[in-house]
Amino acid sequence: MKFDSPLIRGTLIKRYKRFLADITLENGEQITAHTPNTGSMKGCSEPGSTVWLRDTKNPDRKYPLSWEMVEATPNMLVGINTHLSNTLVAEAIENGIVSELQGYDLIRREVKYGEENSRIDLLLFDEKQKGENKPNCYVEVKNVTLVEGETALFPDAVTKRGSKHLRELQGMVKQGKRAVIFYCIQRNDVREFQPADDIDPEYGQLLREAINNGVEALAYTAKISPQGIDLVKHVPVTCP
Repeated sequence: MKFDSPLIRGTLIKRYKRFLADITLENGEQITAHTPNTGSMKGCSEPGSTVWLRDTKNPDRKYPLSWEMVEATPNMLVGINTHLSNTLVAEAIENGIVSELQGYDLIRREVKYGEENSRIDLLLFDEKQKGENKPNCYVEVKNVTLVEGETALFPDAVTKRGSKHLRELQGMVKQGKRAVIFYCIQRNDVREFQPADDIDPEYGQLLREAINNGVEALAYTAKISPQGIDLVKHVPVTCP
């Protein structure tokens, strides 16, 4: 995924009220930007960090600049925009990067499903069937930014919604469908993914239960630059 215009560099003053961040631009101007991330952004919102913003060019927005990435550690860029995750995963599937999810010829987004009034992020179809009885594949995408050592962790805050999605995916497996929880790691400095049990033990327990009941868990890291973001590498999901 390529950004349609050059990103704007700045320095983070503070993030607050979840969706707002005060930032000093390189020309010295101080602005308030929209923060497209509902999580705690632990490790990615330290004052003084170098950040990159996208100009939405939307005159109707109160805060037209959107915070897209941060240099969380020296030379390590992290994408913080959770709204990009579905697009990144869909593009990686279409480009053949995600080998585990090939063989489908149609992707639909935000399709209603389940018993708890949910919408699946990506629904993969094989309309041609090619002589096989291939079940539809339900893919729930989670954006990951939190890292400890070389381990990516999710969630970075308690997530009742995330737990609901794991229950819904198990329901799809019971109906004979294929179900996948996909961790889109918007950074490239990790070797594995684990649930953040210290932050949300219920989610970790449900993830293990879901895997045991047939839900597939995938995790991919991303190559990130101010020009664009692409998923590039599979890392194992481990649940010790």
